[in-house]
Amino acid sequence: MVAREAFPKGCLAMRVRDALGPLFDDEIFRSAFGVRGRPGVAPGQLALVSVLQFAENLTDRQAAHAVRARIDWKYLLGLELADPASTSPY
Repeated sequence: MVAREAFPKGCLAMRVRDALGPLFDDEIFRSAFGVRGRPGVAPGQLALVSVLQFAENLTDRQAAHAVRARIDWKYLLGLELADPASTSPY
């Protein structure tokens, strides 16, 4: 796995993912989201981004960049490394 190679000793984001796994099952919240337009962002992902943004004292723009560019954040959120940034909801 790329994240393990990049961070052999781990880091905060990776430890959180390893300890908690996915936070919420999207099916639980499906009825809360509309069926038209772009799909909503998973509540667990939003919560994790908010927590890391606070922990690292990042602006909204910096947090959005971290989701697109940082391997450890992608690992935490369960995103593919090859996901194009243009499809990221952050």
